[in-house]
Amino acid sequence: MAGSTFGTHFKITTWGESHGKGIGVVVDGCPAGLPLDETDIQKFLDRRKPGQSRYSTQRKEADAIQILSGVFEGKTTGTPISLMVPNQDQNSRDYGDIASCYRPGHADFTFDRKYGFRDYRGGGRSSGRETIGRVAGGAIAAKILGQLGISFLTYTRSIGPVSISKSSEELLSEITSGTAAGILSNPLYMPEEPACKKAQSFLETCMKNKDSAGGVIECIITGVPAGIGEPVFDKLDANLAKAIFSIGAVKGFEIGDGFAAAAAAGSENNDNFEMKDKKPVLSTNHAGGILGGISNGMPIVFRAAVKPTPSIAAMQNTVNKEGETIEISIHGRHDPVIVPRAVVVVEAMAALALLDLAMEHMGSQIKFLEGFGRNLE
Repeated sequence: MAGSTFGTHFKITTWGESHGKGIGVVVDGCPAGLPLDETDIQKFLDRRKPGQSRYSTQRKEADAIQILSGVFEGKTTGTPISLMVPNQDQNSRDYGDIASCYRPGHADFTFDRKYGFRDYRGGGRSSGRETIGRVAGGAIAAKILGQLGISFLTYTRSIGPVSISKSSEELLSEITSGTAAGILSNPLYMPEEPACKKAQSFLETCMKNKDSAGGVIECIITGVPAGIGEPVFDKLDANLAKAIFSIGAVKGFEIGDGFAAAAAAGSENNDNFEMKDKKPVLSTNHAGGILGGISNGMPIVFRAAVKPTPSIAAMQNTVNKEGETIEISIHGRHDPVIVPRAVVVVEAMAALALLDLAMEHMGSQIKFLEGFGRNLE
């Protein structure tokens, strides 16, 4: 199977299946000397692990990370870092009824058509559990970026019809000043308590109706200097889009004003320049921190649309491999909404895409290579 590797300079390759012995990732390109242990990665994995609330699958997994290689005496060695999370609570019998039919909204049909074979236990490689490897690799990328002064603020903007009212600028200001409600303190990762309560009520109705919900995740990246990204195919926004769209449940991506820019006039959408502290800065951020595929020094702001969980207990029509039309109800332990657990997945993939292009940026000007020879002495 091709397509399990992401990145060029900072590269991850994920492996494993939802109901196999474990899930893991190999990280290549991490510089030597980075302080790293399991706790650095575990705090990211704890944000996506199952069983945290009634709004996530009740599969009981500790998702305890194991570092198998690439770290010695608490620091990275510059060699590939291999990470693994054992699977402990898989119930493969829950999937026996769907072994010969295609679940609506899942990759069963397309996977079968491509390979002529599929692991029907939880979706195999198509399972959301595959994102463990992404999050583990993204945790390392985020730590490196953090040492460069780059930070992430990622949260649930909406679930179903319920959306927070504050803009990304308002939330960023509140977080910076320490006056914002804790995003991590509620089960939906929504930074507004009234919206969170409404969303919980909406989810209770969905669960009562044996249905599910989708939503929107927003990510704000601060501290990114101007100049990261390439002007043609490896645009920063294009690579971010690829990274986010590679997450199985994501069906939409927009940056800055996004689709709203299509209804605006140029005079409304353009970000004007002004001088501040003898440096050119932008007075607004309609572009979402990226111009011409290259970061402009403003916060990078993007959103990802996440579809409703396809595994629902309500009756649906489908067909089996014999071509018969049947009805199906999905049993087992499934999230009524994917969004809260996907927040950290979006953050991890953004960190991977950004770090990869930041490393590429190091070769764009001769000044970045000054002292290279001295460092080899």
